[in-house]
Amino acid sequence: MWLYLAAVLVGLFLLRRWHRERQMVPGLSEKYVLITGCDSGFGHLLAQQLDARGLRVLAACLTEAGAARLRAATSPRLQTLLLDVTSSQSIATAAAWVRERVGDQGLWGLVNNAGIAIPIAPNEWLTKDDFVRVLDVNLVGLIEVTLSLLPLVRRARGRVVNVASILGRISCFGGGYCISKFGVEAFSDSLRLEMHNFGVKVSIIEPGYFKTMITNVENLEKSFISTWEKLPEEMKASYGENYLKKFSVALRNIQKKYSSNLRLVTDCMEHALTSCHPRTRYSAGWDAKLLYIPLSYLPSALTDVVLTWSYPRPARDA
Repeated sequence: MWLYLAAVLVGLFLLRRWHRERQMVPGLSEKYVLITGCDSGFGHLLAQQLDARGLRVLAACLTEAGAARLRAATSPRLQTLLLDVTSSQSIATAAAWVRERVGDQGLWGLVNNAGIAIPIAPNEWLTKDDFVRVLDVNLVGLIEVTLSLLPLVRRARGRVVNVASILGRISCFGGGYCISKFGVEAFSDSLRLEMHNFGVKVSIIEPGYFKTMITNVENLEKSFISTWEKLPEEMKASYGENYLKKFSVALRNIQKKYSSNLRLVTDCMEHALTSCHPRTRYSAGWDAKLLYIPLSYLPSALTDVVLTWSYPRPARDA
């Protein structure tokens, strides 16, 4: 009897959740959304997706070539701007540009999507500048863009959607990428609490492994080899040439697990912007749901066993 009652309660909960999540925000055609990192990948696809839904998309690209490609694939309603999220001057200029366009109605949505991954390598191989390069884009740039546009979002009682990663829950490799995504999670959580009474909703997108420009294995491998070549000979001897080869093999094995269906991620972003009741977190991809999220809740000792199982061993296992 208790089992049946539990099943009924779970069913009712899921039915209520399904009903709430199908309720869409009215008047989407009048709402402005700014997306960063629209040259390629998730941002490029999301801009097309929201444009097709009739929203007024303001697409921030790093290059004019990326902006031109996007304009060619969308309606005249979509507008592009150039934005370097590591430049305070560029962010200030973009904020003024957005303010002119949205006017008194404010900015309904801000999607912080811009990000880089390289360099990725064992932490010992990297310098402070290697970490700063990634953190400036993925975390510090995201924070500065948000702070510059938050008054406009607050005016519209709108949405902030921050792209983190499943690696913002569990760190699998060295470099600034995982650190930056942990930071995005923390910043988003604090912002969500602060904005609650203003009617602003903050959502976090946590993709698993997807095939995008920043996860291009060839680029990651080149960066890894370039970092290796700069190491002192003593450190190279400690790790060994075989470590380098096995790490390259591991990268290529990961490539086989990448999903090319970017809609799994952009659909989450779209829902966060258009649903009356967006989720706090969206996990995109079966690897995120079935592997990395469960791993993140396990005791660290068990997680370490799983993650180090496929790690290459250094020559001097001291």
